[in-house]
Amino acid sequence: MKAFTSLLIALFLLTSCSSIRVISDYDSRADFSNYKTFAYFKSQIDKVEISDLDKRRILRATDVELERKGLVKSNNPDFLVSFETKTKERMVMNNNFWGWGWSPWFWGAPVGGSISTQTEGTLFLNIIDAQTKQLVWQGKGSGSINEFTKNRDERIHLFVREILEQYPPEFKNTIHTNKTL
Repeated sequence: MKAFTSLLIALFLLTSCSSIRVISDYDSRADFSNYKTFAYFKSQIDKVEISDLDKRRILRATDVELERKGLVKSNNPDFLVSFETKTKERMVMNNNFWGWGWSPWFWGAPVGGSISTQTEGTLFLNIIDAQTKQLVWQGKGSGSINEFTKNRDERIHLFVREILEQYPPEFKNTIHTNKTL
C-alpha cells in the first residue's frame, strides 16, 4: 500500500509539473469566420526578447497548428499573428517524504522535503485584424519551461497547441427575451 501511495504521489507531481494553464480572451464583435489567411506581425515579433531559436520554434508550431485548423499562410492575410513571452521564478515546495519518523519538533512528522525554484514561462499568442490592426483574440499559456528543458521543440509546440485549441472562440447562441423583472 505504501508503494502504491508513493507511486500515486510521484505521478501527480510529474503531471502537475508538465501542465500548461491556458486562458483566452477575444473581441465579441469580431467575425472569426472571415479569418481564413494569416501572416506574422514581424515588427512586433522582432521586439520579443528571446533567442532566435525559440522564436523559430514558436513560429513553426504556430504554422502547424493554424494550418491544421484549415487556415492558410498568405502575403495578403486576413489576420496577423504576434506573440510575447514572460518568465518568472517561483518557489516550489518538494514534499519528498520518506515516511514517518522522528523530527526535532515532534514524533511522527514526515521526514524530507526541499524548496527549489522553477522558471514559469508565459506565452501570449495574439491575433490581430490585418485591416484595422486591432487585437481580436489573445491566448495565454503558462507552465514550467527553462533553458535547460530537454526536447524544447516539443515543449514549445505543446504550449502553442494548447493555446490555439481555444481559437477560434466558440460562440454560444443566447436568446434574449424581453422579460420584466
